[in-house]
Amino acid sequence: MLIGGANFVAVKFSNEDLDPLFGATLRFVPGTLLFFLLMRIRRLPMPYGAAAVGAALYGLLGFGLAYALLYFALTELAAGTTSVILGSVPLLTLLLAVLHRQERLTARGLTGGLMAIAGIAVLSSDSLGEELSPVYLLAAFMAAVVIAESSVIVKAFPRADPITTNAVGMLAGSVFLAAASLVAGEEWVLPRAGRTWLVLAWLIVLGSVGLFMLFLFVVLRWTASATTYALTLMPVVAVTLGILVADEQLTPEIVAGGAGGSSGVRGSADGRWDRSGRGDAAACPRSTRSRPRHETLSVSAARFRRPETPTRLSGSAFQLHE
Repeated sequence: MLIGGANFVAVKFSNEDLDPLFGATLRFVPGTLLFFLLMRIRRLPMPYGAAAVGAALYGLLGFGLAYALLYFALTELAAGTTSVILGSVPLLTLLLAVLHRQERLTARGLTGGLMAIAGIAVLSSDSLGEELSPVYLLAAFMAAVVIAESSVIVKAFPRADPITTNAVGMLAGSVFLAAASLVAGEEWVLPRAGRTWLVLAWLIVLGSVGLFMLFLFVVLRWTASATTYALTLMPVVAVTLGILVADEQLTPEIVAGGAGGSSGVRGSADGRWDRSGRGDAAACPRSTRSRPRHETLSVSAARFRRPETPTRLSGSAFQLHE
């Protein structure tokens, strides 16, 4: 939450000195190298087959397309406004997980969805009142959709170590961002301000390697929608830092939009921790949790029932019977 919230303000500072797509590339290329270095240190094998495909798709969406949209949106939108829009990620993740048949849609989720949409609508009306092009709002919202889809996709493929998944994914995302930057005709120049170098150091080490390794560690052990619930708390950090260090203003629309959005996604996201890394059992239609209680007890008892066939003790005339 703290790292993610601070990242919005850090990207705003990066955009002041660097073209957005090149700034994202300059962030993720060193992050990719750090992940591969961690792989080397821990002697982790490269993912292959379906796991490699899943990691690449996760990276193309979660690092490439999502951050291309996000960096573009932050060229005009305030960090606080953008973070509130991305607070809708848990709701979007839940809806996409339902479409992918990973989770079930409930009345609670629908109610939360309406509240989250109302919060974003309040933010949109405030930004449009300032004659801000809606394309930036659309870019931020589409970034939220893509981030949500990437967190669902990564659970649809064989599980791999978070370090290797991020290494392959960030490599794919970096290639996408570099190509997009070249196509857009951006200028590739190193930062000129010392503050930009400090911001990049934060974004590379903590804002990328630290954040995404923790994210994948959690999402592989929880439901996708419940994992992204942390995004609903990031606006608190982003808005506070935006006011303190970026001269942003706290408007009633941001407060109302953030309250509506976070309340909505808080109501829609639910999940339980799973130490096995297979995700929430409650989200799976075939889970024993979806069975009546007496059936669940019968299944559990059957697993630990002693064999009914006689067991002979070696070297003894005695026999044990059920």
